[in-house]
This record gives sequence, C-alpha cells and structure tokens, in this order.
Amino acid sequence: MLAPDRKPTIYDIAKLSGASPSTVSAVLSGKGNMRRIKQTTVENIRKIASEQGYAINLQARGLRQARSRMAGMIIPIHDNRFFSSLSQSFDLIARERGLCPVIASTLRDPKEEIRIVEMLLAYAIDSLFIVGATDPEALARLCRTARLPHIFIDLPCSHAPSVVTNNFNGAELLARKILAGSRPPGGGPRNRPYFIGGSLTDYATARRAAAFRAVAEENGGAIGEDQIIQCGYAPRNAAIAIEALCQRLGGLPAGLFVNSITVFEGVMSYFVNLPAAAFENSVIGCFDYDPFAAFLQFPVTMVRQNSNQLIEQAYAMLDEGSQAPRLVEIEPDLIAPRTIHSNALNNLG
Repeated sequence: MLAPDRKPTIYDIAKLSGASPSTVSAVLSGKGNMRRIKQTTVENIRKIASEQGYAINLQARGLRQARSRMAGMIIPIHDNRFFSSLSQSFDLIARERGLCPVIASTLRDPKEEIRIVEMLLAYAIDSLFIVGATDPEALARLCRTARLPHIFIDLPCSHAPSVVTNNFNGAELLARKILAGSRPPGGGPRNRPYFIGGSLTDYATARRAAAFRAVAEENGGAIGEDQIIQCGYAPRNAAIAIEALCQRLGGLPAGLFVNSITVFEGVMSYFVNLPAAAFENSVIGCFDYDPFAAFLQFPVTMVRQNSNQLIEQAYAMLDEGSQAPRLVEIEPDLIAPRTIHSNALNNLG
C-alpha cells in the first residue's frame, strides 16, 4: 500500500499489478482492446487503480496528444433566451460528436473575453465557438496564434469564418409588419415609428436599423435621428428610454420596433403600469422571440432567430477545415401574434 499523502503513478500501478507501465497506460487510457490485453489483466489493473485512487490527468494528456476532445463556447450572458438556445444546441451537438462542451459567459466585457479564451487555450480545447464578441479581432488573433479552429456566431469577424442571423432581412420583415399596421391620420411625432435598443456601433443593431430606415423611406417617411433610440441592451436602460419617449410623445408611438428580448424586458417593465387602452393605436414588434408574449394584453410580432441552424452551420464550417474569412447568414422566422381571448386568460388562473 502507498503512503496516504502521495498520489499514485502509472509506475506504482504497474508494480502492484505486475504489468508493464505501457500496459497499465493502455488500459487506463481505454486502449486495452487495441493492444489485445487480456480481460483479466484489464480488470486487475482497473481494480488496483481504483483502490489506489489513481486519476488520469486529462489536461496533461490533451497537451501531449494536442487533442482534448473539448469544444469551447463563450457567450455574452446566460439569462437571454437566444444565447441560452445557442448554448443548448452547441452542448447537444458536441455530445453527439463525443466532445465535452465547455461554456462560459463573458458579461460583454472585452477584457473578460480575452481572459476566458486564454484560459480555454491553456486546456488545449479542440475548437472555439465565439458568440456575440465585443472585440472579435482581438479574439481571432489569439486563436490564430494558438492555431485553434474557431468560428464567430451572432456577431461576425472580418478575419475568421462567421455565421450570423440575416439581421437585415429579418428586420425588414418586422418593419413592414409594424408600418403596415400603424398608419394613423396626422403627421405628429407620435404617429411616427420608433426603433429602440442596442447601439449603431454593434453589427446586428446597425443592420436592423438600416432595414428599419429603408422600409420607412420606402413608405414615404424619412427617419429622424430621434426615432433611433440607442440605449444598449440592458433592461433598466430600456425602461428609462421608453418612459422618456412616451412622456415626450404624450403616449405610445404608432409603431415601435424593439431591438432584442432584453430590451423588450425593459420596455415591458414600463408597459405593465399602462392600461389596456394605451395600446389601442400602437403596433409593437420585437427582433427576438419569447413564447409568453402570446399572452400579453396587446399583440406583438416577433422575429425568431434559428439558434439550432446557426450552430449546425458553425460545426459544418469548422468541419471544412478552412479558417478563411467568410460570412454565412441564416434566415430568421417572423412570428405573427396570436389572438388570446379573455376567457382563455381567465382560465390560466
């Protein structure tokens, strides 16, 4: 028996079992069948290893073999239906491929993005999926230096393969739906459509805002700077912004394009205090999806991004083996609001 304060090694297991170190190594790494080692020997080595508390150093093995069988993903935040759906799809497909998924959030902090990627590189991950990066070029440089296969999702990188939602097409569909239903008489500020959320320095927001402008201009109404409200994605900021807008207009605008589900969450925190009549002359849409929106007291048209297809496409692009920059866009779905009758809502209670 070994001293209790010392970790056993392959050589210790070899001595106790009477087998060679190479035989012990093959058995403990799951290659006993390839070496045609007798089953009785395999069972004896495993039994002794278990009794001695022997554990394989997977990190060291990954560095030696240059493959860890781990696939990494970084996402901005976890508490977002879209990012959660991406991580779930990534997790499922990784396991189907026999990989160990490793997922970490970066809190939209560029320094945290670099710190986490450096840590994942130290564990010799086999590939990295980078979702919603704030500084994609910096992360691409890290991955290229380490020769790590990587792909950007949601927000693209000009120096690496990227797969994103077709933000322009999705926003165009949503804007048409909003403008088609919001054509009240008169030309005051309240009768114009407004876009709220995100920042025009962000790729997705810029594409969505461009589509919003294009549809409005196509319908004979130029978009003023005050109609694009850049308040970021934080719910609290969105709540403050929508309250300020409604106070300025004297009520809800005729059309409201909400840019992301977290912005919608903030908008809703203000809406809950409004009477049902406040929504009668407004058409509201959100570029994101939550099924519970069907039960609101007002209809909301939503855009659902195809998270599973985004991840499947990302895996397919990595399988091709090329790290040449290219952009693939996945079409989202427009989800029309359903009419929920008041007696159905009462039955929910």
